[in-house]
Amino acid sequence: MSAPCFIAVGGLLSFPLAAVQAAEARWFIHFTYILAAVSFILALKWLSNPKTARRAVWIGEVAMLLAIIGTLVSHEVIDYTWIFVAFFVGAAIGVPLAVFMPMTAVPQRTALSHAFGSIAAALVGTAHYLTTPNIGRFDMAALMLEMLLGFLAFTGSLMAFGKLQELLPGRPVTFKNQNVINLSLLGAAVAVGIALLFLPGMTWLFPIFVALALVFGVALILPIGGADMPTVIALLNSYAGLSAALMGFVLKNKMLIVAGALDGSSGFILSVLMCRAMNRSFTNVLFGAFGQISEAAKADDVYAGKVKSCNAQDVAMLLDSAQRVVIVPGYGMAVSQCQHVVRDLFDLLQQRGVEVDFGIHPVAGRMPGHMNVLLAEADIPYDHLKEMDEVNPAFRQTDVAIVLGANDVVNPLARTDPTSPIAGMPVLEVDKARSVVVIKRSLSPGFAGIPNPLFANDNTLMFFADGKKAITDIIAAMKGA
Repeated sequence: MSAPCFIAVGGLLSFPLAAVQAAEARWFIHFTYILAAVSFILALKWLSNPKTARRAVWIGEVAMLLAIIGTLVSHEVIDYTWIFVAFFVGAAIGVPLAVFMPMTAVPQRTALSHAFGSIAAALVGTAHYLTTPNIGRFDMAALMLEMLLGFLAFTGSLMAFGKLQELLPGRPVTFKNQNVINLSLLGAAVAVGIALLFLPGMTWLFPIFVALALVFGVALILPIGGADMPTVIALLNSYAGLSAALMGFVLKNKMLIVAGALDGSSGFILSVLMCRAMNRSFTNVLFGAFGQISEAAKADDVYAGKVKSCNAQDVAMLLDSAQRVVIVPGYGMAVSQCQHVVRDLFDLLQQRGVEVDFGIHPVAGRMPGHMNVLLAEADIPYDHLKEMDEVNPAFRQTDVAIVLGANDVVNPLARTDPTSPIAGMPVLEVDKARSVVVIKRSLSPGFAGIPNPLFANDNTLMFFADGKKAITDIIAAMKGA
């Protein structure tokens, strides 16, 4: 069994591939594809557990390498010139993105990766459409759907990147009759795709089809607020994966079908889980413009005369007598990049015998698992990161809850006001702790655009400062005392 493998590998390295016998090449292709498919599945499985996540990344990279090798071997005549040009250009872009991109910017880098993957699938579909005569009806239908998903996911991902990078407004950019216009764009793109399917001679319609798909991607994401970016990123990932799977049907590439299906289905499942975490539906996320500033909400009615400010010394005194502390991180922790000083505070409290945990909301930050990634970067033990369902019952026995840059995910209106835009959304019940310290630069609303009565509670102190400076000052005050 090993001889054909060595022969195939030797032929792959010696170029041209014509030197490899056809039967041996087929064996090698099937072997690499099966191994790659199993590796992709294991990667997804191991990503579900923090202890095996690093292993999952490695095996996922190996799986992609095997898939690329198998694809190159499956073609007897290949001009490797442009393949190597694309390889070095891609590496020149990708390596700096991976090395120099800070962990706090992972959400927007993820959105940018989705954009690259989507446009790659869409451009391959475009090349196939323009260069292949007499495309079958099934392949043509798959091709049209593949390009529609690819092009709209490309511009949609760019819009998500712009919002996360604050190149575009994080709030929803709404316009009159936006849902009617968006659905009309989608309907027009589908209609033109159907025309191209049944009237293959009308190639002049193809640029119109592409333009409609690109514009729809922009119009779809712009009205969505930053609070929904975790769900949007997962959904765009699903679109990109489905686009790749459809391209696999067109190109008769089984590995592309498997990898795309895994990507598309996992992205869709993650989107469902994110919507459940916010107690909302897909239609509400895509068409509800959640995150626009509420005109009816008046901060003065909630905060006037009730907000109590504090300083580092006040917080140090609270922590000095605490036996149990829960830290709730939010996007403010990512903005201030204070995860490492948070680790210093964690270590200091533990040295004093204080029980310290972190309350993690599933949609805190800008992408699923954002807080987990940042805290893992600071080497905070993962067994101290508690999911919402686990930590909520413990808040009543918590002496001090420190809310670090979180807002909507700790807003009690989700439980108490059925008319609130976030009504029914599961939140971290920090208001039930004996004392709450909220570290925030101002009383500005979160992405939901509504005031948070937690900030005016009798047991809440507001520490108005940048997260990193606030935690640093608290540590200094504790050591000074």
